[in-house]
Amino acid sequence: MPLTAATTAARLSVAPMMDWTDRHCRYLHRLMSREALLYTEMVTAPAVIHGDRDRLLGFDAAEHPVALQLGGSDPAELAEATRIAAAYGYDEINLNVGCPSDRVQSGCFGAVLMERPGLVADCVAAMIAASPVEVTVKCRIGVDDQIPQEVLPAFLETVSAAGVRRFAVHARKAWLQGLSPKENRDIPPLDYPLVHGMTRAFPDLHLSINGGITTLEEAQAHLAAGMDGVMIGRAAYHTPADILLFADRDIFGAATPPRTAEQVAQAMLPYIEAHLQAGGRLHQVTRHMLGLFAGRPGARGWKRYLSENAHRDGAGPEVVERALAEVTARAA
Repeated sequence: MPLTAATTAARLSVAPMMDWTDRHCRYLHRLMSREALLYTEMVTAPAVIHGDRDRLLGFDAAEHPVALQLGGSDPAELAEATRIAAAYGYDEINLNVGCPSDRVQSGCFGAVLMERPGLVADCVAAMIAASPVEVTVKCRIGVDDQIPQEVLPAFLETVSAAGVRRFAVHARKAWLQGLSPKENRDIPPLDYPLVHGMTRAFPDLHLSINGGITTLEEAQAHLAAGMDGVMIGRAAYHTPADILLFADRDIFGAATPPRTAEQVAQAMLPYIEAHLQAGGRLHQVTRHMLGLFAGRPGARGWKRYLSENAHRDGAGPEVVERALAEVTARAA
């Protein structure tokens, strides 16, 4: 497999998360890690085709390497959305075959597609034909009453035959009946050994493991066990300093000293100023910064001050500076 920027970066990636991994979140995360692969929220193919493309697809060049996740199940629609999105300069286009939400099921995409690997193969083949960059898939190990030990290898075989070389596998089933999307992130048991086994069964594929991974030490253990990459979701969002500040050193072997959380907060100020000048609101950015000092002295004051003041009319960078002063004072 050729080593593209996204493939190299996929050694550690931040999972696509609805309502969380927007462009402001990704800019923050990029200030913390120069190397990790960042994913957008899922965007549906019809939205790309018919919606406000700049709002849905626009991103800052500093976010590279960055991947767009698409949702859909119509090959022609996905091909058109891929063609449109690729023009924005994404490093990778990813197809969602893992989201268990009711909205996704009703549209016949997301995790329900685990039941239709042939359709997924048709979708990715169309996307690959339309894309100048790599097309990848994020999936589950199965859904409902499927037997993951049978379903997952068959799925990987069918979809890789259509040209996909890189998969991110959430090591849980999705229960489409009886569990909410939130419950589907926690209740189905994790099966890491099954996903690890896929690296031996499919040595030519690049496989990342996702689900329940909360520390860099856990990520390193998965890599040591043979995984090509690790994808971290909620921990990277809620405790980003613990995951991303040290990722370049511990996962990618970078020699550059990591930034501190304080330096990251300061580095966000010009970005915030530009966002406000473009007509944005402060809380649209700072809502992603609430966990920046998680576990540190002053974290509660930082989070409280931003939560209480960032949404106010006229709120600007001084709100972040004031919240940062609280952290600094507590750390002294």
